[in-house]
Amino acid sequence: MEYCDLYKHLKNIECYEANEINIDENTVLRNYNFESKYRFILPGGSGNNDDYEYIPLGSEHGYEPDIIQEMLNKKDAEILENIKFRYHVIAPKNTPRVKGILFMFHGFNEKHWAKYLPWAKYIVEKTGKAVVLFPIAFHMNRAPAAWSDMREMYSISEQRKHRHPDVIGSSLSNVAISTRLHNKPQRFIWSGLQTYYDVIDLIEDIKTNNHPNIDPEASIDVFSYSIGSFLSEILMMTNKNDYFSKSRFISFCGGAVFNRLSPVSKFILDSEANVSLYSYVVEHLESHMKRDEVLRHYLGGTHPEGVNFRSMLNYKTLTKYRESKFREMSDRIYAITLREDTVVPAYEVINTLQGVNRDIPIKVDILGFPYKYKHEDPFPALQGIKKEVTEQFKRTFDLVCEFLK
Repeated sequence: MEYCDLYKHLKNIECYEANEINIDENTVLRNYNFESKYRFILPGGSGNNDDYEYIPLGSEHGYEPDIIQEMLNKKDAEILENIKFRYHVIAPKNTPRVKGILFMFHGFNEKHWAKYLPWAKYIVEKTGKAVVLFPIAFHMNRAPAAWSDMREMYSISEQRKHRHPDVIGSSLSNVAISTRLHNKPQRFIWSGLQTYYDVIDLIEDIKTNNHPNIDPEASIDVFSYSIGSFLSEILMMTNKNDYFSKSRFISFCGGAVFNRLSPVSKFILDSEANVSLYSYVVEHLESHMKRDEVLRHYLGGTHPEGVNFRSMLNYKTLTKYRESKFREMSDRIYAITLREDTVVPAYEVINTLQGVNRDIPIKVDILGFPYKYKHEDPFPALQGIKKEVTEQFKRTFDLVCEFLK
């Protein structure tokens, strides 16, 4: 089956309601319930002293549409979709308890798993591992449906363009996340940490034999795309309870530290949000940590995952520490980058993973495809180029599967 046809087939049958969906004679998609125990670290939660008084952006204009205020004033800790949700696992059929799993983490501002389903299915068939498609906080089905409502988001986008006439890349696709991060860029840190703890909780459920279809001794590997690699790197570097001591980690179109990314895109973030986020987590993070005791607690040294998080924000922060971590696990990391990727440039992935002196022996491959593609869509499901796309998809994921073996 061509990639294009497989993509459409999987997109059509995917849902969260059914407990089990037969994909074909070899693979099955199962859904599992999950409840996060870490809403307290989010803005508005009992463990976060973040001030939730809303100050309208561009208040000199004298107004802020009710629709934007409604989105921003709801406390993150009270958004139930982010607390109770379901996650997919694609697994070999007729295998009651899988012996190996691969976490697959997605990119920034993603709302649907469609493009990842063919990737996961291919990995399952080639390796025999089950692929756990776990959503990052406030992404995929962990976000309110209203944030994907085209009519509602169009209205907010138009208001945002009016409020910020010089904004670049604002669209109905990214206006929800852009508005939220522009208003409170620290959300990037808190939602990232929440996701980290959620993943650890799921692993501990597996290890204590509380997962119905995953063996407690199952091997754990990681595959990530774009900003998902940021999460993966923190998991690998922290290596909680040695859960990732033997894990292999593959980064696709990701792997660079945060301040070497270029995320302004109508599919990712608009320019106003990007400036606000960069200012908070890169330029002024140390100042914010001095003023905010909760932020200082999580990023200042008490929590290894927080230190690792901070080391991945700025290329010049904790550089020797970060590089020592990558050097220790260099034989278990592999990155695939794309020559025309402008969001996560290949040379910035190399700068991060191979280090300042290029002496960390992590393999980074730079691939080029013979068709027009972009970071957000490396394998366009278009009929006119379907054979070329299938060839490059198989070429890419054969490299992934070979490394996993």
